[in-house]
Amino acid sequence: MEEETNTMGAAPIPLENSVEELSGVGEKRLLGLHHLSIFTIEDLLMKFPLRYSDLATKLPSETGDGEKVTFKGMVSSAPVLSRFGYKKTRLNFRLLVEHDNIAVTFFNQPWLQKKLDLEQEVAVYGTYEKSKQTLSGIKILLPDQVDEMEAIYPASKEIQQRTLKSLIEQALGKYQDDLVNLIPESIRAQYKLLSRKAMFFGMHFPQSLIEAQNARRTASFEEFFIFQMRMQLLKLMDQNHQGRAIVFDNPRLKAFIQTLPFELTDAQKKVVNEIVADMRRPKHMNRLLQGDVGSGKTVVAALAIYAAFTAGMQAALMAPTEILAQQHAKTLGDFFDPAEVRVELLTGSTKAAARRQILADLADGSIDLLIGTHALIQDDIVFHNLGLAIIDEQHRFGVKQRAKLREIGMNPDILAMTATPIPRTLAITSYGEMDISVIDQLPKGRQPIQTRWLRGNALEQVVKFILQQLETGAQAYVVTPLIEESEALDVQNAHAVYEELQKYFMPQYQVGLLHGRMNNQEKDAVMSQFKSNQFQVLVATTVIEVGVDVPNASVMMILDADRFGLAQLHQLRGRVGRGSRASYAFLIADPKTQFGIERMEAMTATTDGFVLAQKDLELRGAGDVLGRRQSGMPEFKIGDPVKDLLMMEAAQQSAMQVLDAPNWDQAPENKALAHYLSETMERYRNFD
Repeated sequence: MEEETNTMGAAPIPLENSVEELSGVGEKRLLGLHHLSIFTIEDLLMKFPLRYSDLATKLPSETGDGEKVTFKGMVSSAPVLSRFGYKKTRLNFRLLVEHDNIAVTFFNQPWLQKKLDLEQEVAVYGTYEKSKQTLSGIKILLPDQVDEMEAIYPASKEIQQRTLKSLIEQALGKYQDDLVNLIPESIRAQYKLLSRKAMFFGMHFPQSLIEAQNARRTASFEEFFIFQMRMQLLKLMDQNHQGRAIVFDNPRLKAFIQTLPFELTDAQKKVVNEIVADMRRPKHMNRLLQGDVGSGKTVVAALAIYAAFTAGMQAALMAPTEILAQQHAKTLGDFFDPAEVRVELLTGSTKAAARRQILADLADGSIDLLIGTHALIQDDIVFHNLGLAIIDEQHRFGVKQRAKLREIGMNPDILAMTATPIPRTLAITSYGEMDISVIDQLPKGRQPIQTRWLRGNALEQVVKFILQQLETGAQAYVVTPLIEESEALDVQNAHAVYEELQKYFMPQYQVGLLHGRMNNQEKDAVMSQFKSNQFQVLVATTVIEVGVDVPNASVMMILDADRFGLAQLHQLRGRVGRGSRASYAFLIADPKTQFGIERMEAMTATTDGFVLAQKDLELRGAGDVLGRRQSGMPEFKIGDPVKDLLMMEAAQQSAMQVLDAPNWDQAPENKALAHYLSETMERYRNFD
């Protein structure tokens, strides 16, 4: 395919035309295309093949039984058409392929009889049954089709393979001059990529396996590159907001760190330096702080808050639940008490009079740190001088909620925190618009959680062990995947387990119940009772995955553990080991697949959340690991960010290289790219 170049005014506008413009697309067919998520010409061209059938000819002796193959030979018997059943036909003839006389059958393609003559040279593609020397024909090939690759598409009952292929062929013929290059020529040359025109033809109508592979490689890179351009543009737009230089008092910050009753880990020191360096810059900070359970993120956040305090600025911390907000208020209140940083808590439960006083003190600058839930982003919240906004467990908040937090002050710096370790693969895809700091080291002296995987027949032993631990003053979690019985899944459920454990432990020990169908106030009440040791055993669903520290809880038993992903199991395990007691996690599971066994073995092999997150990603894929779609995380059509991580990183570097150039969008090789991005960025800005 010849190499075309972008013209100065080239822009892929026509590809946004509706597929209605193609001949043969009426109302019924249009609806069928819509069901395949095909609305525009570009959607149609981006409906890439799932795989290819190799139409290159073989000899019967080279062909395996049941293999799809193309035989080229001479029609050695007159084609005979017979009918059976309602509108059903069978066409039979023999094909002489060198010395082998193959019996060929075509079902329900009666029109082929007129295309075949005795002693005619033809090529037939079908499924070969070696023992009977028969070929179940799929199609008759023209001479120029032999040695091609045939694309196999994700079709439907409404839109069949041949219809989809015909429409793609028509679209390529009509719009091929509009397939201008989105990847700049210099980058295509660097990575030996095809032009966009050659890519589409190579994907849909390859002449060889190598051409199909090169086209797929180019299509994957283009998809990653466009995604990374969007991510980097989002980051630039964010940085271009008028940020605030938080000129903190570095000697005071260093002196405050010296007063801490423990030494920061090297990882904590590193991320503190990254965060405060960002804060000092006049550009807006948008940073994600990720660290494993117990790695000391709260201390890092506290030091960023103190830095803002020394600069005369206020800070806000937003948590997803009231009880988590209360925990932060107590922890940070104690932390800052000697430093005279005033901390206040504002939630939906704050009484009206107290709320009025907090709002007044917030507006006049008397409050240095306000901690709360969604109550922090109400319209009547007015800060005197907000410089830093922190979001805890940021994945619990939507994009619009995070944007609202930024709007309540004069565009404060944003620090988002998550206890979910994110493999680099997902970090550069789902959080590509943020800078990322990682705490990959646990504080000294923290006892590792002893984890054991046991079969279901060992359940009674574990319950007895929990009883022994309760007798020493400890508390325990028991986690189950379902709330009520399900005929579809043979799993334990919270209500049944709760009732059984009440019989076992009461009246000496109290058992509580926590599940997702409770409202927030009910959940907070149960967690408060557990934290204050009113319950010694808490039966819960995964609502405790991210939650309150209960230092006294040292045993975690997870029933049907093979029903959970590795990341979720690790988060659950992290609910224990928060205090000085030796802590234990028991995974009760009878996995029926190798996949389930591998997860249980991985959990007992390591307590490193980042190692487990990568393993989870390899076993389950990006969609299941992330859960709900994160900001900007697309469903890649052809590229695989897990398998093709190096390509994704190369695309990220290329996008940064393009945007680093002054007036990048005015360069001739970038004009089509710039126009394409300007047409599609709006949905990324508004994604939630």
